[in-house]
Amino acid sequence: MNRQTTRYHLLGWGLLIAYDFVGIVGERPTNLGVLLLLQFTFRLSMMSVFYYCFLLVFPRYLRLSRMPQLLLGLGLAPVVFTGTRYMLEQVLLPLLFGFSNYYGEVNLWAYLLDNAERGLPMMMVAAAAWGVQDAFLQETRRENEQLMQEKTQAELAFLKTQINPHFLYNTLNYIYSEAYLVSEPLAETVLRLSDLMRYMLHESPDGKVELRKEIDYLENYLMLHRLRFENKFFVDFEQVGHVERQRVASLVLVPFVENALKHGVVNRPDQPISITLTLPAPTHLRFDVRNHINHYQKDHTTGIGLANLRRRLALLYPNRHQLHIQQDATTYCTTLELEL
Repeated sequence: MNRQTTRYHLLGWGLLIAYDFVGIVGERPTNLGVLLLLQFTFRLSMMSVFYYCFLLVFPRYLRLSRMPQLLLGLGLAPVVFTGTRYMLEQVLLPLLFGFSNYYGEVNLWAYLLDNAERGLPMMMVAAAAWGVQDAFLQETRRENEQLMQEKTQAELAFLKTQINPHFLYNTLNYIYSEAYLVSEPLAETVLRLSDLMRYMLHESPDGKVELRKEIDYLENYLMLHRLRFENKFFVDFEQVGHVERQRVASLVLVPFVENALKHGVVNRPDQPISITLTLPAPTHLRFDVRNHINHYQKDHTTGIGLANLRRRLALLYPNRHQLHIQQDATTYCTTLELEL
């Protein structure tokens, strides 16, 4: 069992023993100590048959569909319960405290049947608990396999982009030098495009970059779109807070901007796309993107897909991010908060 499962088991048994204690004390018996000890030894006997089934029988035989061994193991479960209870109540208690649970002559078969009947419910509880745990483990295993498959696909996709990046850089440098002779603004555009491609193909060991570089990428990205739309591109990009040497996952912010540009209104000065990057604390980033919805576009797909971005955030920032999306008939807003 892992640490979390152990905590759940301790909590369950603790609550059960506390319930016994409150019930016995509430009746105010004259032999309170005796009853508490007997109830405690009974619970220990229940634990023995529970973990015999939970840790030994079901994992070893039920998962592998070994029915003869499973039936034999379950058949021995009442023996485990009876033997444990006998050692605790008929041997240990008389030795330590001078009393036992059964006084006088006890019919052997009656003793065995009584204990078998009492141990059977705990066998069923163990079966249910093991079934829940096994289902959870299988689901976790499937999710991990899916994540590994997605990671492999992402690595393959990344390797495809790395086939010959130097060829792309050299070609863009050549185009830049030729364009500079014709038009400096055109050459500047080629240079920005080269910077974007270099940033996209760069891979750091931990997958993170300096936040300033991520912001520079966004600004270059918006500049290229502004050139494309000429004077009909209205996007407000505001940065609040001081950027120092914070690091952030590469290309984690741009999908929100891409989505806004693809599905939002960009050509109306009274309805600009609003992008705000806020650093309320050195290790806390908030990224807000708000756009008016373009109801006249033909393509209603979500581009790279926010679902993929959610999975990426879950991998990169587990329990360290919050993503909120609000949409009405006219506007679409996303808010991402990260603990850097």
